[in-house]
Amino acid sequence: MFDIDNIQDRIIYEDNHLLVINKLPSEIVQEDKTGDKSLLERLKDWIKKRDNKPGNVFLEVIHRIDRPVSGLVMFAKTSKALSKFNELLREGKIKKTYLAIVQNKPPKDKDILEHYIVRNTQLNKSKAFIKEVKKSKKAVLLYEVIAKSDRYYLLKIDLITGRHHQIRSQLAAIQCPIKGDIKYGYPRTNPGGFIHLHSYQLEFEHPIKKEMIYLKCKPFFDDVLWGKVFGDKI
Repeated sequence: MFDIDNIQDRIIYEDNHLLVINKLPSEIVQEDKTGDKSLLERLKDWIKKRDNKPGNVFLEVIHRIDRPVSGLVMFAKTSKALSKFNELLREGKIKKTYLAIVQNKPPKDKDILEHYIVRNTQLNKSKAFIKEVKKSKKAVLLYEVIAKSDRYYLLKIDLITGRHHQIRSQLAAIQCPIKGDIKYGYPRTNPGGFIHLHSYQLEFEHPIKKEMIYLKCKPFFDDVLWGKVFGDKI
């Protein structure tokens, strides 16, 4: 279902400082306990072969998205770029927009969600609370229903904060779990184990080039909802 070998076709942006790729749901961004080869290592191998580099390739993750999530992921190609982009992240100067498909109708067509999230590292899961609780971190996002079908709703989500499983846990908290996300209450999995959450758009001022960068991409795999149902809406 997911062709991980088509790296060249999935590169959305690249210069001397930055590489942005459209991640497939089957890929892990960095190595984890599964032992599966990460997207980071595969990109290093690909760059080494493409550029005929004799030594090691410098490439580091700027931000991550969960394995079952697809879409834009950023990698720094130099240590200077890594430092500069990490600074942008800390200052909230990289605007991240996601798309999500849910089956339950959200309470409002457009709303700001504010919760307090507690991360459970043992379960690799987060829970969103209405009020502040012990060890919680404030999580804020803006969602808008931008399309609907007979059974599903397409949401555009602007992240204001960046917490662990933030979108997944906050949508579950309003009884709108993402399609396929059984960890957060959806009743069924999707083929291949992906969830209908996609890192759709990034906006930022390039910290070295000093120019505004606008990037967006559709999911790079076949799916009826992302394609036939909502394809003309994204």
